[in-house]
Amino acid sequence: MYRVLITARSYGTADALADEVLVGAGCEVVRVAPDALGEEIGNADAVIAGLEPYTSTLLESATRLKVISRYGVGYDAVDLTAATARGIVVTNTPGANGESVADLAIALMMSAARNIPQMHASMAGHCQKRPSGVELWHKTVGVLGTGRIGQAVARRCSGFGMRVLAHDAYPDRAFADTTGATYVDFDTLISESDFITIHLPLNDETRNIVGAAAFQAMKPDTILVNTARGGIIDESALFEALQSRRIRGAALDVTAHEPADRSPLLQLDNCILTPHAGAATVEASSRMSLMAAINVVDVLTTGTSACKVA
Repeated sequence: MYRVLITARSYGTADALADEVLVGAGCEVVRVAPDALGEEIGNADAVIAGLEPYTSTLLESATRLKVISRYGVGYDAVDLTAATARGIVVTNTPGANGESVADLAIALMMSAARNIPQMHASMAGHCQKRPSGVELWHKTVGVLGTGRIGQAVARRCSGFGMRVLAHDAYPDRAFADTTGATYVDFDTLISESDFITIHLPLNDETRNIVGAAAFQAMKPDTILVNTARGGIIDESALFEALQSRRIRGAALDVTAHEPADRSPLLQLDNCILTPHAGAATVEASSRMSLMAAINVVDVLTTGTSACKVA
């Protein structure tokens, strides 16, 4: 029997399909709090992992571990070099949460544009304030990163009649042809977009790519949305841009340090923060759980997976 640790909090909450796959393959399923990993990982063959870090020090104890199956897309919290050196396969669940994250990106865009959190707070305080917002209709949206999620957001934006600008290191011409999106350089996207939505991976090239210079180049009414990874935006520069009203607003589902309950951005009335909840839907949970379980079984039985990242 294989021992599979589950640290991803919402794994299996939508249905039992993922557990059925694991149990059917002879796995013992054990839920573990992330802070207990150090005690448990030495006896595990696999982990279905949340957002917690997998450092080289932690992996030194993982003498039986064969696979870290990330419940989600990002795997920047995993030390890939250390995992590879130990023969541990790392997988993720590409596409499983894409539509849910795209929905949230649009929801954040609209919430920031129409001041929805502020109006709710006003009503809760028995006040009828109606702050003036801006429309999405026929505006320009800049999509930074045109993978699955970026493309899904662009398709939704087309329903608002928006002009879509896109930037990606690897342009997808078929996407551009079917949606009418126009690929432009980074500076053009930053300066011409009314809304900017980020769907890039976090790496050395993208870290703090949206910084002070970018904020200076943006339109005064720009609204910035990030549902990708914290660290892509320089949050100190963002704070200054929002506080000085250099841009209209921002809405972030991800921040450089999570949880963001102590972020200075919470002091600002033109910034919305949500708790890395892009995948928090019933549908995404079901898809990610099942894919993560299949990845575990594939690696344990064949040594590899179609969703292998390292």
